Amino acid sequence: MAILPIRLYPDPVLRVECPQVTAFDDDLKRLIADMTETMHAAPGIGLAAPQVGVPLRLALVDISVGKEAESLKVLVNPRIVEQQGREVDTEGCLSIPGLSERVIRPRSVEVDAQDEHGEPFRFTCEDYEARAVCHELDHLDGVLFVDHLRGLRREKARRALRRLVKQQNEAL
Repeated sequence: MAILPIRLYPDPVLRVECPQVTAFDDDLKRLIADMTETMHAAPGIGLAAPQVGVPLRLALVDISVGKEAESLKVLVNPRIVEQQGREVDTEGCLSIPGLSERVIRPRSVEVDAQDEHGEPFRFTCEDYEARAVCHELDHLDGVLFVDHLRGLRREKARRALRRLVKQQNEAL
């Protein structure tokens, strides 16, 4: 296993609509293992394949941050089939360090996905885990949490993103 570099905004891979995973092979299993190690080392509660430069419909969610092995959800080709309720809470992103903002998300979601072997499964999650799942699935469509912001919050985020890009350019 290896810790992969996390792509930072404005890397173009973060805006890609990812294609379906079609090969359930050793390469996919290695990518999942590397992404898991990367997410836990960050530390983060979720990581999508484009965040490590791989444009595939693959995301991980682990709200225990590696403390409970059974908490890890490997989501291959996931899609939300039902959502209920709404709640507002603060989100951040490993690809946009230093920025967090309040985002509206569903309170619960039902998701169809495949596991690392290609076997389909369905699960329902609520609250914090539902928020994490929605955030990671957005990445698979090239959507960042800041895209959900409106008004002054959106403008504040845009300024922060410009500063982040400027800092990255100065570091080069």
